[in-house]
Amino acid sequence: MLRLIAKSLCRRVPALPLNLRPCATLNSVENRQTVEALYDLCVDIQKVRQLKRWVLHQSLAYVPEVAALLRDMGASGSIIAQILMVHPEAVLCSPEQMQAQRDLWVSVCPNQRELVGVIEKFPASFFTSSSHHANQRQNIAYFKSLNVEKRHITKLMASAPQSFSRPVEQNEAMVCTLQQAYQELGGEEANMKIWLQKLLCRNPLVLLTQPDVLKQNLLILRDKGFSTAELIRLIAKLKGFVSELNPDRMRHTLTYSQVTMSCSESELRHIILHYPALLYYHKDILEERFEGLCSSGISMSQIMKTPTVLELTTQIVKYRIQQLKAFGFDTRKRSLKLLRGTEKDFEATLDKLWKAAAMK
Repeated sequence: MLRLIAKSLCRRVPALPLNLRPCATLNSVENRQTVEALYDLCVDIQKVRQLKRWVLHQSLAYVPEVAALLRDMGASGSIIAQILMVHPEAVLCSPEQMQAQRDLWVSVCPNQRELVGVIEKFPASFFTSSSHHANQRQNIAYFKSLNVEKRHITKLMASAPQSFSRPVEQNEAMVCTLQQAYQELGGEEANMKIWLQKLLCRNPLVLLTQPDVLKQNLLILRDKGFSTAELIRLIAKLKGFVSELNPDRMRHTLTYSQVTMSCSESELRHIILHYPALLYYHKDILEERFEGLCSSGISMSQIMKTPTVLELTTQIVKYRIQQLKAFGFDTRKRSLKLLRGTEKDFEATLDKLWKAAAMK
């Protein structure tokens, strides 16, 4: 009876045309047991078919087992359905693999309800191949030896799972490079462990870069006059700084920004410290955005005071300027702070201006 009620509550959607992923274990048609089991859990099958339909064609799946594991850890029905909709590949993990992962994660996150929250946000990090378990165990032991707190290790495993799937020697090499960089920049030995923990927590992707990239980026910024304290702060603050930034491209971005804004190196450093994301932009993107802002009557001095306005595309900038003009706000003479933020932030700004105008 409960099975029938569950099915009636979930919307059944006809199968879409097949576009199968090459795989030796695929069926020519959907695995009806898998589909039925997902329906029973109220998983949005239409979205699974749209995004990862290949999962539904696998010959072997463990839907009830995954649901039982998550339920035993304290997950509600809606959370289980959400996890399996976002990451249906979870049903391809054998019970042995899932139990091994559970034991592994509980060693750093013993509160299983908290662990369910982690899995909900990062399901792909939890449901991984058993071939990585040995590396994961060794990496957990290594970071524990560095006195990294368990909650920080959990965050690292969730947001940078590749760093735990690879051999521990690679993480040891990167941590050694970070420690050397900290010392070479003048960091105090007594504070190095605390700094390293904060860095790994704020910037998990730092482990996935090449040591040479880190060194080159630091040299480029040091040549621009950044102090030791400022460099240490930037390393911890920029989430993709050492793993995503190409040294040559960053050098070109710095040069172009300084020339375009006609500012001194001291002024450029001040801008980057307040808006470090400037380092990420390619010269062509910056050129387009500088031109868009200037063509709207905004001066370089205004941009230098509010560099976060460079996050916005030219189209968005012009739209927002027109909206503000309707309230008598002249962006050419005022701060650009009202232009910043997400669409939701800007709508809230307009709402405040409308209420202020209505009270006059």
